[in-house]
Formats: sequence, C-alpha cells, structure tokens
Amino acid sequence: MQYLVSVIDDTPNSATSDEAADINAFNDGLRADGHWVFAGGLGAPRTATVVDGRGAEAMFIDGPFVETKEWLSGFWIIEAADLDVALKLAAAGSKACNRRVEVRPFL
Repeated sequence: MQYLVSVIDDTPNSATSDEAADINAFNDGLRADGHWVFAGGLGAPRTATVVDGRGAEAMFIDGPFVETKEWLSGFWIIEAADLDVALKLAAAGSKACNRRVEVRPFL
C-alpha cells in the first residue's frame, strides 16, 4: 500500500545543511529497503497559484488556496505493508527532517 507522508513547516527553505544530509540518508534507506516511490520539496505558499476551471473560463488566483500558519513544505510517497510500517517510517522521516509529518493512505 502507498502512503503520502507530508512534511509540515512554517518557514520557507528552513532546512539546515545537517537536516539536508539526514534527509538524504533517510531517502537512501527508503530506497535500499524498497519503500521509496517518490519525494519532493515544495515552494513556499507565496509561489502557489490556485486554478478554478469549473466555470466557463478558468480563473487563476495567485497564492495558496487557504491562508495558514503552517503548510506542506515537502512530501514522500512510500510503499509500506501496512499503517504500522508507514508510521514507523514516518517517525524516522520526521526525525531526519526535524519537522512534524502527516501520514495518509492513498485510496
């Protein structure tokens, strides 16, 4: 089963060089153990554009869809046998990036 592990942050580009090294090591471990699917960092909320194509013409709105103190700064998509394994991996990811994370299964 695949899970989305979202990294929660409140400061853009806040990873230290030590955190970046720990994240790289965590990623290498995910790959080595067969849990890696994909991962990436996200631009700050100010770089977002909301697109609403439900009407006759699409509307494009600069900025995030919701104003909030915290946002998703990155993510991992992992493969895990079950939620317990996903949570264990997420705890290690949280430690590596020194941020809180949220775990959600794909449907």
